[in-house]
Amino acid sequence: APPRPVELQPGTQRTTFADVAGIDEVKGELDDVVDFLKHPDDYRRMGAKMPRGVLLTGPPGTGKTLLARAVAGEAGVPFFSASASEFIEMIVGVGASRVRELFAEARKVAPSIVFIDEIDTIGRARGGGASMGGHDEREQTLNQILTEMDGFSGSEGVIVLAATNRADVLDPALTRPGRFDRVVSVAPPDRGGREAILRIHTREIPLAAGVDLARVARTTPGMTGAELANLANEAALLAVKRRQSEVTQADFSEALEKVQLGAERALVMPEEERRRTAYHESGHALLGMLQPGADPVRKITIVPRGRALGVTLSTPESDKYAYTEEYLRGRIIGALGGMAAEQVVYGVITTGSESDLEQVTNIARGMVARWGMSEHLGRLSALPNDAQQAYGLSAAPQTLDAIDTEMRRIVDECYEEACRKLREHRPQLDALAAALLENETLEEADAYRVAGVTRLKKDLEAEVE
Repeated sequence: APPRPVELQPGTQRTTFADVAGIDEVKGELDDVVDFLKHPDDYRRMGAKMPRGVLLTGPPGTGKTLLARAVAGEAGVPFFSASASEFIEMIVGVGASRVRELFAEARKVAPSIVFIDEIDTIGRARGGGASMGGHDEREQTLNQILTEMDGFSGSEGVIVLAATNRADVLDPALTRPGRFDRVVSVAPPDRGGREAILRIHTREIPLAAGVDLARVARTTPGMTGAELANLANEAALLAVKRRQSEVTQADFSEALEKVQLGAERALVMPEEERRRTAYHESGHALLGMLQPGADPVRKITIVPRGRALGVTLSTPESDKYAYTEEYLRGRIIGALGGMAAEQVVYGVITTGSESDLEQVTNIARGMVARWGMSEHLGRLSALPNDAQQAYGLSAAPQTLDAIDTEMRRIVDECYEEACRKLREHRPQLDALAAALLENETLEEADAYRVAGVTRLKKDLEAEVE
């Protein structure tokens, strides 16, 4: 059966734009959709037609579904919500039938909104050589959605909203004029947006007088709305666990550590392994402090968290939207700091660098194959994207060999630089490791003091803007 509309009875709490923060420019793009649903006669008199479909794209957790519900709530119209995967069944033709029923229901109660989440499930580019089982059912379902949207007269008052975090793999027929002819990108919020989101999610949470949400927003670059909602809830859970009457700044700090670093584990390590972990984390931290333009070190700990035996947390002093080659090389050098410290101090390395090497490999591959930072390969995007791969396109073997060679060159150069710097600053490395063995955890100020490194003035200024 097709999804029923969300009932909007008088007195029922609706989701509105007041519940959406941090993406004001996106709300602005959807204002005219709301106005059309509220006053369709005004548009008909002028012969104006609204877009038949609006496609919301962006990473998971940025608020695409929330926006769709807010549009319906603002306009006060029935809201039909379905995940694209609900249309797919083993029996070919069932998906198309469900689409017809859904749109028929929406027309009966127009003006209304049809929202299809994860539309990339059925909306992937057709005809690709990589398509496997379920291909016919997906194509029939997609064709039916396109047919239904083509069938709108433009004045029926049915708006189709869809969401995806994989816009790059969608069939071009979906985004041509007359279908999803408006594409709205929903990005993670900036610092001001994060603060506004935190204020919304703490409306029902009693906050202590000293809680500074602006400070929390500064330390959460890249977090989405869903992650910030989870952070606020984790802080509240900690306060309840401690039998407090209010949520404090310390609760937010601990909740952020849990979200970013993982939960603490009650693991007793042998003293020699604990010492090796202290040097490993000190290598990460010291290189992060010494590298020009690197993200500031916020915390170092050898308390096991998640799958890691220790963690060094570094976050940028402000939101970053583009990265220089120097910054990316610095990231690689910092990530290799743990392995380099083990090599410098012990002469052998351990398996503790697995996640570090994954990070290093991803950065180096991006530098060489996507961002044109290799003189040998030139200014090319050398690897096909997912949509191109769906049509059987791939890089030539010679190109793949060249990419591997360049990646190895960059990583080897960075590793040599990491080892050189740690040998040069061995006393500072020893001091950091000793402090970690004594205290287990070093906060930002203590870490820089022990290492004898002064934060750059511009970094400190950026934090208090």
